Amino acid sequence: MSHIEVRDVSLVYDTPAGRVPGVQAANFDIEASEFLCLLGPSGCGKSTLLNIIAGFLSPTGGEIRIGGKAVTGHGLDRGVVFQDFAQLFPWRTALGNVTFGLEMKGVPKQEREEIALKQLQLVKLEKFANAYPHHLSGGMQQRVAIARALAYNPAVLLMDEPFAALDAFTRDDMQRLLAEVWRETRKTVIYVTHNVAEAVYLADRVVVMTPHPGTVKIEVPIRLPRPRDPLSVEFLEYQKELLRQLGPAATGQATNGKAND
Repeated sequence: MSHIEVRDVSLVYDTPAGRVPGVQAANFDIEASEFLCLLGPSGCGKSTLLNIIAGFLSPTGGEIRIGGKAVTGHGLDRGVVFQDFAQLFPWRTALGNVTFGLEMKGVPKQEREEIALKQLQLVKLEKFANAYPHHLSGGMQQRVAIARALAYNPAVLLMDEPFAALDAFTRDDMQRLLAEVWRETRKTVIYVTHNVAEAVYLADRVVVMTPHPGTVKIEVPIRLPRPRDPLSVEFLEYQKELLRQLGPAATGQATNGKAND
């Protein structure tokens, strides 16, 4: 049995203009410790699908099962990292943000701070434990968000374009850091992106979604050794394949081995 099963998942929004499909009959499985990227153009429903897996939205059809159990709402088996820097509590230090989930679980203060410091060390921010979010760069804030999501030891990490708002150099550094964190923790990761090179760099497998209404078009395994070289011929061939699957509108996105947002 797969760790996560997505079965005929659909979601329809009720709007003043009528019912609008967001996701249509999506199907795929995710194995334990797999890094899977959901790739597609803006508006294809990939973030909507991630929010259904997170339990923040209820599908109008189909179901999600994690470890054989149907998802009926958000649970501590899933950690979530968003794109928005405002996801951190501005009145809490980096350490205070990372301990938040553990505090909600009733973990004693000393224990939760020890756990939080280990997670900050994992994302190379232990020296900034007492810094507030407004003292941290965007990349550093996202590292705190990753540490917070990992602190209560979820089985699944859900990430919704967490590096899209960062500059290109910071984004590259964060991709390398995330690959290291994943190798260290072996979490099951579902990562939403519309950046083709990012998907090739991070994923074991890429699920390509069609434009609105979004459904699964094809699954592309990325059979490259890690760490990956974005300038290698094999890396660029995978980019070309994904761009072909995305269609003519995407063909201008890749330049010099990187995909534009």
